[in-house]
Amino acid sequence: MISSGADTQPGQSGGAAIADLGGCRLLRRLGGGRGAEVFEALDLGSGETVALKRLAVAVDATPAQAREWRERFLREAQVLQQLQHPDILHLRRFGVDAAQAWMVTDLVAGGDLGRHVRAPALLPPQQVAALGARLAAALHHAHGRGVLHRDLKPANVLADLPAGVLRLADFGLARLDGAAATRTGLNLGSPAYSAPEQLAGLGETPATDVWGLGVTLFELLAGRLPFESDSLGQLLRQVAQAPAPDLRLLRPDLPPGLAEAVAWALQKPPQQRPTTADALAQALRRCAAAGA
Repeated sequence: MISSGADTQPGQSGGAAIADLGGCRLLRRLGGGRGAEVFEALDLGSGETVALKRLAVAVDATPAQAREWRERFLREAQVLQQLQHPDILHLRRFGVDAAQAWMVTDLVAGGDLGRHVRAPALLPPQQVAALGARLAAALHHAHGRGVLHRDLKPANVLADLPAGVLRLADFGLARLDGAAATRTGLNLGSPAYSAPEQLAGLGETPATDVWGLGVTLFELLAGRLPFESDSLGQLLRQVAQAPAPDLRLLRPDLPPGLAEAVAWALQKPPQQRPTTADALAQALRRCAAAGA
């Protein structure tokens, strides 16, 4: 996540001061996980406030896990280098050596869309349609350059909604044309947002990302996921076999056109979904223009 919102000690990580890195002065740690951590930083060249993400593998990681996180980090930087779209997170620069890897990106205030997937923080349907159209257009741009995101979900979409800023982020699991998938099934992405063919290891296409966007839109509108279970096995069976719930039954106030667009994205066979992310973008734009 490359968004501001945390409040930690300046330049601190695990209690130890961090030196300047990548031409930036680290101001405060925003967050992190087992493979990386993100700082709000001052770009010493431009004077702008930016985000700096650095590789930071957990101390208890195995050598294989450490290699995987490094590969994932570098893949994200390489993918972002190829993408230039107003709604995709902009990579300013990155660097890597034997001991360290880092990337500098724009900083998005406001957090991610995960803040808006439960009542009372749900967004108006027309706004969801407009945001969905922008995300679909961003996916279409990536697909046109041979990039599949493979992990689309609200937490991977940064948003400063009052400012109209939206950025598709977290391309660490992305795949480029011609590159073999290193992980499939449950080791890849988030099962609740993964397409049936993705979980089954049957190959991924742009329609796989369309499914992920469909799940994201469903959650933003319904305040719940289309497929939910405390049992992972049951969740996988639902994704593979059960039809997605009818949004109109969960949200009778939704205009039919928007519910139909989401249902279209959530068709089980990939060939029955929109043929391109742009086709879904057009449908969602019509919904937004018509008041959803």
